Amino acid sequence: MAQFFAELKRRQMFRVAAAYAVVAWLLLQIVNNVAPVLDLPPWVARALLLLLVIGFPIALLFVWMRDLAPTDGAAPRAATTRLDYTLIGALVLVIGLVSYQQLAPTPREASPDPSPQPSEIAVAVLKFENLSGDASQDYFSEGVTEEIGAVLTRVPNLNVVARTSAIAIDRQNRSVRELGQALGATHLIDGSVRRAGNRVRITAQLVRADSGLNLWSQNFDRELTDIFAIQDEIAQAIAGALGATLGLREGQRLVSSGTNDPESYPQFLRARALVRAGSDLEAIRMLEPLVARDPNYAPAWALLADAYTGATASEREFLEGPVEVARRNMQTAMEKAERAAREAIRLDPSYAGGYLRLAAIERARGNWASADDLRRQALMLDPNDPEILDGYAIGLAVAGRIKDALRVREQLLALEPFVPIFKMITADILWIDGQSAAAIRMLEGVPGDGALNFQRNAILAEAYAAAGRYAEAAETYLLITDASEVSRQAAEDAARIIRSAPAKVAAPETLPRLPGALEVVYAHVGAYDRLSERADRYERIRPGTAISTHHWSEAYAPLRKTEHFRAMVRRIGLVDYWRAKGWPDLCRAVGADDFVCD
Repeated sequence: MAQFFAELKRRQMFRVAAAYAVVAWLLLQIVNNVAPVLDLPPWVARALLLLLVIGFPIALLFVWMRDLAPTDGAAPRAATTRLDYTLIGALVLVIGLVSYQQLAPTPREASPDPSPQPSEIAVAVLKFENLSGDASQDYFSEGVTEEIGAVLTRVPNLNVVARTSAIAIDRQNRSVRELGQALGATHLIDGSVRRAGNRVRITAQLVRADSGLNLWSQNFDRELTDIFAIQDEIAQAIAGALGATLGLREGQRLVSSGTNDPESYPQFLRARALVRAGSDLEAIRMLEPLVARDPNYAPAWALLADAYTGATASEREFLEGPVEVARRNMQTAMEKAERAAREAIRLDPSYAGGYLRLAAIERARGNWASADDLRRQALMLDPNDPEILDGYAIGLAVAGRIKDALRVREQLLALEPFVPIFKMITADILWIDGQSAAAIRMLEGVPGDGALNFQRNAILAEAYAAAGRYAEAAETYLLITDASEVSRQAAEDAARIIRSAPAKVAAPETLPRLPGALEVVYAHVGAYDRLSERADRYERIRPGTAISTHHWSEAYAPLRKTEHFRAMVRRIGLVDYWRAKGWPDLCRAVGADDFVCD
């Protein structure tokens, strides 16, 4: 053994081993500190460590095989130099540092970079990348991302933030730290989805937003029928990595509304994308055979209810066609929608989507208190669902509770700071509340092209008009180019009418008919009879839509004082709702049976 160690020394094996260990440690420290700055993926550090481990015995083998023996056969001993002592000291220091990092206690109060406790954790799920090689499959990867976020909300004490914003945020040239700060997240979940036929491969990873440290990652390569099991496993693994307790009973899963039909889930995600794009009839054609084939799939029933509600009839039918025909069509659609929503609730009473859809139906019928109760029930099941918060705030605003609506909008924007439609609706309620300048600032930061063209420019024009900036309002109406929403003629008519404000029009009956989204211009020129015409027709067809958020703006103040308005809000059930749930900002009870609106 003594001869063996002498031979190791002669061949300078100790010197090479010490030098290799020191250099390898230094390289790992450099990569670990530089990786978060450069936003390098976690596999870079792992690959370097693997290469260094593999390279260690190879380096020693090369040194051993090197022939250092003198030609006369003697084996002189290698002299010990200052370099040897330096390398040995560095090796001891490295071993000591590594031992300290692994074994020394790290109390939270003494740690310069404490790990967040479960109650302090805020998780954001970034949009999973579509690796299917087919851009038309984006709806699938986006849908999987959204579903994973929804499952994580069911983990107790785990705060899932920016569920919609995290999908919509522009990630280009943003580091992990910047994304976390923008979304208000301490941890980020990222990954990719590759779908091929009935197989799906999902890669997911959990990283700390402040350091980029990878806490967990895993690949799932399964049949499409296992998609809900994958979502459940991801949520449970992430909860475990974050130290969150699930509180599940034996055999209980976080995902409770799945399906075993390999066709149903992708069709559901596709139909949901169609509903959000306004293609309700196309979604119905996809969803009706889906629920017939897979009748126990609760989310599909809730989505079908949403599609039925959205596909009732066009506004042109409401305004120009026979009232009885439109009313019959509405009743048929509402009956179908109610059956679908109630079936979703029956199949899964814990699924908030069923209550949200039933609330929309009840509001359309003018059952205000019932709609309010259903939205509250949905919020109890999922208090941070952006869709539920959005619908709840809109319902409050339509019923005249503008201040309450704005408080809910503030909560929504705190959770979802990067969703344009949420900003636009919030701005709409702001100018109705008299905060036109704040509304204009919010809307000027929203792009006015593409799918946002109509709604953004219509609301911005309303805010300009509310601020008395009528010329700018007219120019903004002319920026509307989305013919699928309103005709070019309607946009030009609205611009022409608003240019004449605040002068009152002499003959309101001569004004052209405008769609509901543009009718606010009538109020600015005193054409209140035109406003009442539309409300009267809507009351006979769909009572809950006879009144809009616009009715609570300053421009509508003279209309609110008319007996016509007072009678209408009585007929559509709003006064009963106010007496039961509280009076709105601008109305109050007078005596036992009367009321007045300012």
